[in-house]
Amino acid sequence: MEADGGASVADMRIRDGKRQSVFRAYVFPHMDQPNLTVLPHALVTRLTFEGNRTTGVEISYEGSTRRIRAGREVILSLGAIHTPKVLMQSGIGDQAELRRFGIPVVQDLPGVGQGFQDHPAFCCLWDCSESLPPNLVPDAVIYWKSQAGLGSPDFQILQAVLSAGDAAKFGLPASGWALIGNVVQPKSRGRIRLTGSDPADPVQIEANYLCDPDDRKAAFACVELCREIGNSGALRPFVGREVIPGNLERPELENYIRDTAFSFWHQTSTAKMGRDEMSVVDGDLKVYGIDNVRIADGSIMPRVTTGNTIEQLGATDLRGNPKLEVRLGGIYSLERIANESEKDHFAIMEVLGSYVRLHAPIRQRQLYQAKQTPTEQSG
Repeated sequence: MEADGGASVADMRIRDGKRQSVFRAYVFPHMDQPNLTVLPHALVTRLTFEGNRTTGVEISYEGSTRRIRAGREVILSLGAIHTPKVLMQSGIGDQAELRRFGIPVVQDLPGVGQGFQDHPAFCCLWDCSESLPPNLVPDAVIYWKSQAGLGSPDFQILQAVLSAGDAAKFGLPASGWALIGNVVQPKSRGRIRLTGSDPADPVQIEANYLCDPDDRKAAFACVELCREIGNSGALRPFVGREVIPGNLERPELENYIRDTAFSFWHQTSTAKMGRDEMSVVDGDLKVYGIDNVRIADGSIMPRVTTGNTIEQLGATDLRGNPKLEVRLGGIYSLERIANESEKDHFAIMEVLGSYVRLHAPIRQRQLYQAKQTPTEQSG
């Protein structure tokens, strides 16, 4: 978003009334290709090495630990939370952090897990005197500025109508509708840390939402505009009452924002591209100091985008390798490799809603059936 802001119809990837994940749109139609393997519910635990050359991955699959050897290289596409975890558990990261858990250091890269960014979001909710059809897909989106002097918008607003199930689950009005705002140019940074060396150990996510005062100013302006729109005369026929946050004084409204902020699921920047000492990958997405491994997901972004991350991640490509154009969780142009030899084999393993992909000669093939589709990814 480089303009002054405004409102528009939201771009969505929907087919037959259902939102399409990147996997469903780009990979699933090619599931019968002999050079594509999908392993559902396979947890990638670490990379394997010979010296500083990546040889493959170790996975936990069907109750056992297995190793898959890569014929060419490994491409991690696990997202901004799991990618740094796998790197660190493989010995790539800040050497002090790794040694704290007894992990042998393969490459000292202090930027792994650092610089975490996301779009912190907040909800304003109204009860409607009439029953509205549920619609969790926004029909419109607003980008606006918290201050007139800014070069581009720093917050976003979308609308949603609650389903009866969600309303009952959270104790909200059955006929409720919401305006959801989020800060799209946050300055706050967090980090991802290990809690142990075992792959089953969870990571510690220090999001640091709204720790920068400019983020809090943008959030406050966003919620104020949400309330102004929701309580406007034009929407009065659809408003029975304002449920949250209500007409609060500034200190109480600031507390509401800080207490209720949640992730908009746009996590990025934990293995950033660059040339400084905190960079993890170069311009070809190759991990510094390690051969045969690249990263192709939101973790490589130096900062979070001004808007939904899926469009930019969908355009992430592995330059220098014409056979691979990578989409988050999938392969952009399988048609380009459809006629390649079966030795050029792609494997996709589901990991926490994202995927790690290998370019490797794997003989075993387990195809995902339609009834076993992976978790749909949000935009």
